[in-house]
Amino acid sequence: MRAYGLLPAEITRIPEGTATDNYAVVDRAGRRHFAKVYRTREHLDLERTSVELSEYCADGGVATARATRTRAHELIAAHGRLPMSLWSYVPHTATAEGGLRGARWAAVGTEMGRLHARLAAHPAVAPTLEPGAAVCDVAASRDRFERLIHAYRLMPRLGEFETWALQAARERQTILGDVERILASLPQLTVQVLHGDIAGPNLLFKHDEVAALVDFRPPAPGYLAWEIARLGCDPKSVLDNSVESWLTGYTELTLAYRDANPVASADDLVSSLRVGCAAMLCSAFPLSVPVERPHIVDAAMQAYGRVRHEAALMLLARLPDMEEALRDALL
Repeated sequence: MRAYGLLPAEITRIPEGTATDNYAVVDRAGRRHFAKVYRTREHLDLERTSVELSEYCADGGVATARATRTRAHELIAAHGRLPMSLWSYVPHTATAEGGLRGARWAAVGTEMGRLHARLAAHPAVAPTLEPGAAVCDVAASRDRFERLIHAYRLMPRLGEFETWALQAARERQTILGDVERILASLPQLTVQVLHGDIAGPNLLFKHDEVAALVDFRPPAPGYLAWEIARLGCDPKSVLDNSVESWLTGYTELTLAYRDANPVASADDLVSSLRVGCAAMLCSAFPLSVPVERPHIVDAAMQAYGRVRHEAALMLLARLPDMEEALRDALL
């Protein structure tokens, strides 16, 4: 903390964090901070651009946590034993990890619209239109599922979840032709700089309002429709409601998004359902976890795998009707 001129009175480890170790810090003046300690220096330049992107969005009025600069005006204190960044602490919040419901649908749509409107002006990449069919590489997914199925067959013994994951991988493999067909009908879609990791754990709510979007990735182009769908088609949001209730929430999200980002293309918003469905079906995660990272398999991971698979199949089965309803609401 010396780089920031802070004298900590209390430091508490926060369990979340995959690439960093995170801490809540109270200084001797009683002020609260959030600290991210980077485990290596290998990608520190990229981490710095992530912080810069977060600050760029905050300067444009997007709800984010603000980074605290060191006494040398640096965004990351890189000269100590381990590099770290320090952030304003966002109090009394909960993540969206449990899914979206109620007034939170529109609140998320509004904040994502502001986010994407701001990022459309980012100097790294100007928004372009790209073929929507390229949002997923179905051929690569087909090869990946083939390798995954082969790896499961080589395992000497399959537990209950591994047996289910093998069956789910086979099911995915058989419907990739359907995925190719739904992708082929996509129009050109917007590609621009995105947050890069919008997911439930990186969205903080205070009551039903978005308090902060956190954990930005380095500025890189991606399909805007996918970032909308990644949060809106969160498997728990899909399955914890009736199909009609979930679609009502998703429609509220897209309408609020358009109000906050009026230049957004209707094609991006309507196609987000198709993009989200295809991306989930093409992804081998977390079916691949017992093969590739068996040490992280736990009850929560197993439950998520089943929910994600079921949600993706439901979206595929109901896609034409849901797209028609969303299009009618938006046009």
